[in-house]
Amino acid sequence: MEFLSLHDAVAKYVNDGDEVALEGFTHLIPMAAGHEIIRQGRRNLALIRMTPDLIYDQMIGMGMARKLVFSWGGNPGVGSLHRFRDAVERGWPQPLELVEHSHAAMANAYDAGAAGMPCAFFRGYRGSDLAGVNPDIRFVRCPFSGEELACIPALRPDVTVIHAQKADREGNVLIEGILGVQKAAALAARRAIATVEEVVDGFGPRSSNAVILPSWVLSAVALAPNGARPSYAHGYYSRDNAFYIAWDKIARERETFLAWMRENVLR
Repeated sequence: MEFLSLHDAVAKYVNDGDEVALEGFTHLIPMAAGHEIIRQGRRNLALIRMTPDLIYDQMIGMGMARKLVFSWGGNPGVGSLHRFRDAVERGWPQPLELVEHSHAAMANAYDAGAAGMPCAFFRGYRGSDLAGVNPDIRFVRCPFSGEELACIPALRPDVTVIHAQKADREGNVLIEGILGVQKAAALAARRAIATVEEVVDGFGPRSSNAVILPSWVLSAVALAPNGARPSYAHGYYSRDNAFYIAWDKIARERETFLAWMRENVLR
């Protein structure tokens, strides 16, 4: 693990053609890291995220993605992701391959990747039509019970990026609040970057559901205050609900989207 600037962490560990997971559920969404990947002009990425929202709308709209592996996509509480829809429906700025799963499947696939397994077995997809559009969803029979189980490939991103509240001086990272799949996604990845609100001498008292990712899990830690905005970081700042509403208008048309990106991200 090494402490790097966000620019240097992306430059060193995120490559064209990579499978890239930016994870964080409801809060701690690694927005600043996504913007840095956009600024550095990465291309031909396979993006992975349980809940692609604004940051993936931006990355897709900037022509960075060839593929999206996901389990729900939208502007939370508002509606559609218009750049995502434009890529799927009209191939702008380029066609986007979709691999759709359920939340449970994605979580199990990350766990399988973290465990070094080639695939995940779980009870799921009964009564679902997803198997009809996703050839990666298979069904196998348990050799012990005879039960039919769903089976999907493990997720092993080339690089996972997460945002968290704190890192200590040794590079251990603290995550508090709502916990998504960040831990498993980092463990499953070949390389992992954590952006943090602050670097501290020690973590001190923490909530009972806190997760500490040890430094050996991570390739790099980058200081990025406000790195989750407009999502929130538990204990640091609130969600900017007004921006999620505003994004619907910004992203609806290609030119207004590109103008906003030039003014707010690419500068």
